[in-house]
Amino acid sequence: MSFQPPIGTDDITAPRSQAWRETLALWEQWSARYGYPLVSTPVFETTELFERGVGETTEVVTKQMYTFTDQGDRSMTLRPEGTAGVVRAYLNSGHQGVWKGAYSGPFFRYERPQAGRRRQFWQVGVELLESASPLADVEVIELGYRFINAAGLTEIALLINSIGDQTCRPAYVDLLRDYLRARETELSPDAVRLIDRNPLRVLDSKADQPSLTGAPRMVDHLCEDCSAHHKAVKGGLDGLGIRYQDEPNLVRGLDYYTRTAFEYVATGLGTAQNAVGGGGRYDGLAEALGGRPTPGVGFALGIDRMMLALGNPERAYLDAYLVSETGPEEGLRVASQLRAQGLRVDLDTDGRSVKAQFRAARRLNAPVVVVWRGDGRLVDVQTRDEHIEMPLQEVSSWFSKG
Repeated sequence: MSFQPPIGTDDITAPRSQAWRETLALWEQWSARYGYPLVSTPVFETTELFERGVGETTEVVTKQMYTFTDQGDRSMTLRPEGTAGVVRAYLNSGHQGVWKGAYSGPFFRYERPQAGRRRQFWQVGVELLESASPLADVEVIELGYRFINAAGLTEIALLINSIGDQTCRPAYVDLLRDYLRARETELSPDAVRLIDRNPLRVLDSKADQPSLTGAPRMVDHLCEDCSAHHKAVKGGLDGLGIRYQDEPNLVRGLDYYTRTAFEYVATGLGTAQNAVGGGGRYDGLAEALGGRPTPGVGFALGIDRMMLALGNPERAYLDAYLVSETGPEEGLRVASQLRAQGLRVDLDTDGRSVKAQFRAARRLNAPVVVVWRGDGRLVDVQTRDEHIEMPLQEVSSWFSKG
């Protein structure tokens, strides 16, 4: 009998997993660089948190959540996104004033599996709370943009829009609803069902885009405050040299967004799921969760989607493989010293022959083989192009030069 991972999930193993490890480590560096400390929230929360936070009419809540009843007869849901849980954690903390948090972990949605869309997926993200400034939006957008580029994705389009707020959005929604009703026969069944419940969601439907070419645009109906906020965000991005594209139909897939909405799209990714992440402002979310008014802005990036856009790269996860001619006990001691110097080293601990150890090095695609012969403190460092004998304590400095 052979067990397979559940449909829509994946085993990530070496050598593919090394790109994941490096990217997640890079995320920790970049989020820390912008002043976002780690925040870790439960993988499952009460179902009501997502119903109230994400929105009862969203596809995430109506079709995609993994919900179960626990032994205490409580309805629980595996988290489908990160923002609601982070905002809940902030409200529970009792903190006052501007607050930042960065997260990383698995999320779950019952989707139709395809390239770039999995039922268990890995996201990283940030939330910036208690700041209503458009410059907070700019900082968040820049962090995501710089990190994506640092991870190796340079063919990225930043799409940006404003979806207004409770002052100007209701009148626009009425205009959009009238437009959609006039074209009801052209729309998909899902879109028709949304006309009365949440017409903004129709703008997010790829299947209905041909019928939306003449739809009214939210940016043309913004109130004075929302218009000023939107202009300030774009001006801030201009000042940082970050190029963007206006996308009037961009609304994102969750109900809590207000004003700024944005996406990072991998232009070189030839699949339907080419957005590697996105986010926006959500000034009403904390109140929807029963908290005090709390402005906020953030984003989430899909590591699975980023790896797909990078071509699912395979990278070496070892600096060297140690071959010991004097047995595994001495080999382990030498490997320990190399590891203490910061090198990633593997070795055989079962006492196999020297030939078998070299075969293991080739199988693991180790770029360097370090041979220990027990001759004083010297080791033989071998690559395809070099064969150098050097003191054990100098191996790490040799790596740093190369």
